[in-house]
Amino acid sequence: MMATSRKLQLTDILDLRAYERIRDERREEIIEIKRRRRVQLGTVVTLMFENRATMQSQIHEMMRAEKVVRDEQILEELHAYNPLIPEAGQLSATLFIELTTPEQMLEWLPKLVNIESSIGIRLSDGSTVMSITEEGHAETLTRDNVTAAVHYIRFEFTPQQVEAFASGEVEILCVHPAYVEVAILPQFVSDELLTDLRD
Repeated sequence: MMATSRKLQLTDILDLRAYERIRDERREEIIEIKRRRRVQLGTVVTLMFENRATMQSQIHEMMRAEKVVRDEQILEELHAYNPLIPEAGQLSATLFIELTTPEQMLEWLPKLVNIESSIGIRLSDGSTVMSITEEGHAETLTRDNVTAAVHYIRFEFTPQQVEAFASGEVEILCVHPAYVEVAILPQFVSDELLTDLRD
């Protein structure tokens, strides 16, 4: 039996008035979901592991901010954000380089070119799953001499790697020469991400 796609359809997106009625309650839920999916990697990099709920929220908030009402516009957003929803056997993340001053940007953004392809997930069996840059965003986000502050990446797991993810300690690492970092995934984050990896 084929697994059902997790991608969002037009019918999954509420119109502005309907969303406004549930927005406060929904935002509380999304804040909690994101808390369980956020990983700090060193001092300036954060990974937010996305799923269907986080992307649905992103689209709703964008529609609200830009007063989007036409189906054609919503379909454009679905086309942009659906690739960031992981299917079984995948993890998908937004990589944020969190810089707050012009001086930090001048220092870090040139140093961190190619960071989006330098993130790995090391599993309990010793294997590492390396990041893949989301194809639809790669061209717009990558420069030869300076990187963007936001990147979209994903990780592709074999069934054996999914089981290794489930069976022991998991580390997130960056192997970029200018930013070598390792963070152990808290168990509550591992448990949450396992729901993405499994059917």
